[in-house]
Amino acid sequence: MKNKLLIKPEDVKPSFQNWQVKGALNPAAIRLPNGKIMLYIRVAEQPHMHKGKLIHCPIVVPGKGYKIGIEKIDKLDIVGKEEHVIHLKNGTCRLTTFSHFRKVILNENGFDVEYIGNKPVFTGTPQEGQYGVEDPRIMKLRDQYAMSYVTVSAKEGVCTSLAVSEDLVDWQRKGIIFREQNKDVVIFPEKIDGKFVALHRPEGFFEFSKPSIWISHSPDLIYWGKEKSIIEPRENSWESERIGPGTPPIKTDQGWLEIYHGVKKVGGKNVYSAGATLLDLKNPEKILARSPENEPLFYPTEDYETSGFVNSVVFPTAAIADLNKKDLLIYYGGADSITAVKKIRLLDILNHMEYY
Repeated sequence: MKNKLLIKPEDVKPSFQNWQVKGALNPAAIRLPNGKIMLYIRVAEQPHMHKGKLIHCPIVVPGKGYKIGIEKIDKLDIVGKEEHVIHLKNGTCRLTTFSHFRKVILNENGFDVEYIGNKPVFTGTPQEGQYGVEDPRIMKLRDQYAMSYVTVSAKEGVCTSLAVSEDLVDWQRKGIIFREQNKDVVIFPEKIDGKFVALHRPEGFFEFSKPSIWISHSPDLIYWGKEKSIIEPRENSWESERIGPGTPPIKTDQGWLEIYHGVKKVGGKNVYSAGATLLDLKNPEKILARSPENEPLFYPTEDYETSGFVNSVVFPTAAIADLNKKDLLIYYGGADSITAVKKIRLLDILNHMEYY
């Protein structure tokens, strides 16, 4: 296994004067026709937060171009605060950071950064994601690209939306495809039995089970159904609290390879690790293999994985085949702060799993 820290918050220019970049994380990745790899990284920024008795929270407002306003919240209305969320007396919450996507270009080996964009390439709008967009995944679907991403808004809450593009520049927004509290949506790169297929991670307000990986089917990428939970957390394991899809599935001769994340509690704090599972090529509801319950594929060990905006996090969001066809480049967010890559031999991943 070879790993490298690619992008730190200090490497990214803030969008506005006096703002601070808090994170450059959770990238989408796609190999371009010229062989280079393009990332869409989530950039989380924060304005100056305090002014007297008020807390300032950023929000997209109507106007020409990308225009940000400030929602002013009285400190007396705040009942709690964590990492980047404040909780209000009325039962709602607000973010103290604001996220959009920046373009990054890596060279053909996927380990060296050639370009980091100075401006957002994809943002929330007043109608969609006025509190920001997060955690993109990009899939190539025959003659077009599809990007699933999280939108955060006052009316719809935290949802997953879809945009499509023919050139990875101009994106056509298709709106919400999975409703509130449903994230980590990854779409298979080809139809299966005539339908598009996605993995996702819904959550409910009444917890009869812990957050799991679900599968869903669609005729058109917009309307999804025939849903069921296919992979659940395992007790007393590295993924005992919750799991969720990570990278868009990768087709191998053995099956669909999915690199996902799992969470456990250690000393009252969450630890995010990465695991692998193999799904049947013709029936991806069938689980062929999975990381052992006592051994994730990888877990936080590097300083940039164990210490940051949120400590002890590796969060895989993209995987690209190396040009040698033997290794997999796994791109991920570390400690909710940085973007990094791990290069792992595909055979090692397959051998790592337990087969059913």
